Amino acid sequence: MDRTSRIRIGTHDDMKFRHHRAPYYRALQWKPVEMDELIKPAVQVFLTQQAFIRICAHAGSDLHNEVGGWLAGKAYLDNQTGKPFIVINTVLPAEFTEHGSAFLTFTQDSQVRMHATLTDDYPDLRLLGWFHTHPKMGVFFSEWDRWLHENFFPEPWQVGLVIEPYSAAAGFFQKQVNGKLDTRCYFGFNELYHRRRRSIVHWRNLVPVENIQEE
Repeated sequence: MDRTSRIRIGTHDDMKFRHHRAPYYRALQWKPVEMDELIKPAVQVFLTQQAFIRICAHAGSDLHNEVGGWLAGKAYLDNQTGKPFIVINTVLPAEFTEHGSAFLTFTQDSQVRMHATLTDDYPDLRLLGWFHTHPKMGVFFSEWDRWLHENFFPEPWQVGLVIEPYSAAAGFFQKQVNGKLDTRCYFGFNELYHRRRRSIVHWRNLVPVENIQEE
């Protein structure tokens, strides 16, 4: 029986963006060590420290096979600039997946469970994207990853996070301001502090913005 997905994940287009001040004042921005500063992402990503911990825990739960799940939170328009930004504060590890050392399939059962969890437990949040691991393979989007993202997460404010748990590297794949999705170009994010202004990010391919500016 083929249990792979044949349904499209809803994007909640009827949900309007909220207006809010972008929380740069309580966040630390991380960027890839090697990055073309002329390439701009369509949306700024803020990731809470609690969500970061949850992602890392799931990414390390199976170092031999790909694992993944969904990213949820809220989408806003910055009061000052009018530009969009998202806050990822909820991580939903996918259940009922089919996976191996170089593939991951979100089955229909896993998507039904995800939708039920969002509806029942997080009715005020929207689906902001997805994440999965590439054990010992690096940080990139495969052609299958591109197809999945463009067909299931087509909005410019939806992102795909790839984690390479062995080398402690990761990056967000998303559309650029010109609408292009580059499978080899990933972006960093803004680490949203919880209480103390102390970073917990350990992904080695990313550095704080201050370090980039000092070079």
